Amino acid sequence: MTHQDLSIIQLIAQASLIVQLVMLLLMFLSLASWTVIFGKFFGLGRVRGLNEEFEREFWSGRNLHDLYHLASDNPRKGGPMERIFASGMREFLKLRERRVTDAGALLDGARRAMRASFQREMDAIEHHLSFLATVGSVAPYIGLFGTVWGIMHAFTGLANLQQVTLATVAPGIAEALVATAIGLFAAIPAVMAYNRFARQIDQVAIRMETFIEEFSNILQRNVGQWPQGQPTGAPAH
Repeated sequence: MTHQDLSIIQLIAQASLIVQLVMLLLMFLSLASWTVIFGKFFGLGRVRGLNEEFEREFWSGRNLHDLYHLASDNPRKGGPMERIFASGMREFLKLRERRVTDAGALLDGARRAMRASFQREMDAIEHHLSFLATVGSVAPYIGLFGTVWGIMHAFTGLANLQQVTLATVAPGIAEALVATAIGLFAAIPAVMAYNRFARQIDQVAIRMETFIEEFSNILQRNVGQWPQGQPTGAPAH
């Protein structure tokens, strides 16, 4: 048996149809997971950058009325934190226009709007993250299924041989083990990426929840300083 006969490509080509289908599925899962990994890597970087940019603008003492209009005019260009701010401010102003004067009702309405917006943003940020967890947990078992099937197929083919040597057994076992190798190749990056992205998303979530509480405190301190309608000045941050 030559080295060329035991190359990865040759082993895949010589594998049974079921094992080849398993390998094809695993390669598809690997390609899809890497697509998600690169998308999440750049997407989370963009989310963190936009949130940090909005926080700098917010804490610079800029007029909240101006910040609200900028966020409302270009909602897709802003980050999650900016949209959360806009939703809370929008609900606050709507309640003021309806002549709601109770400070508790105003703050509760703004906070509920921000929490709803926060959940929508988190759903978008976590999109496809569960796919990485699924690939990481399922791919090794799919590869193991291909290996078991390949070994069964190899031993079935050896049943009619009167003399079985290592040279006759090795190719069948090797091509079956390739399925497990491909399964691990798909699973390991997916698990590592999932753990990394989960930590980063938790950090983003904590930062946005902190902003919700800080902005709610600002509204509470300044709720009596605004006339009915839109705020005319920048309340103290």
